[in-house]
Amino acid sequence: MALGLLGKKIGMTQVFLPDGRPVGVTVIEAGPCPVLRVRTPEKDGYRAVQLGFDDLPARLVSKPEAGQFAKAQAAAKRFVREIRLSPKEEAPAAPVTVALFTPGDFVDVVGTSIGKGFQGGMKRWNWSGGNETHGSMSHRRIGSMGANTDPGRVLRGHHLPGQMGDDRCTVQNLEVIVVDAEKNLLAVKGAVPGADNGYLVIRKALKRIKRVASAQETAAKKKKETKTAPVKQSKGAKADVAAQRSKTGAKK
Repeated sequence: MALGLLGKKIGMTQVFLPDGRPVGVTVIEAGPCPVLRVRTPEKDGYRAVQLGFDDLPARLVSKPEAGQFAKAQAAAKRFVREIRLSPKEEAPAAPVTVALFTPGDFVDVVGTSIGKGFQGGMKRWNWSGGNETHGSMSHRRIGSMGANTDPGRVLRGHHLPGQMGDDRCTVQNLEVIVVDAEKNLLAVKGAVPGADNGYLVIRKALKRIKRVASAQETAAKKKKETKTAPVKQSKGAKADVAAQRSKTGAKK
């Protein structure tokens, strides 16, 4: 089974947990995502499954894309992405749905952040800014670049004003609160990247899986060590046992 599926951000709302606590969630319309193509190590060099989401009118599909969709025996999709498969996982034959997740699971959500246009350094890079008093005229300006005769240029990667947002970003370890298989809805705790109606990739939290697995392995190892380790007695404890046996007449 694939590690994730595709979806679209609907918006944010609030739900109540069984114990009565309110929690802010993001509602995502996820799936069903038909399998369009399966990548194999023999042919492509890696293992992955290509999924599609959100129907696209036939008049907007190019001929090469139409041929790919026809080969997969699926309707044209507007949002197509690949999700890698581990060596132990098999490619799904049926469309992937929200049934892949259950409440309590943790997911990573990949999306495109909201574009904020051209911004200054204080907003884009969280600069502290210059003095606000004593006649200073450099409140939010760039200031010195710190380049002298050597190297005599601005180093690559220097934080400067520029276009902000509209970047691919990932929010990790979001808890799944509600799974509605009938309406293909998924509610995850917290915020996800992008604006409403933006496309998302929802996949199982890989770091969370590794963290839980390592914790289980450590606990099992400790349990095994406590069972196999012999119990050591101090000299005083041995003497007390011998004295008790001598009083009761028990054989050593």
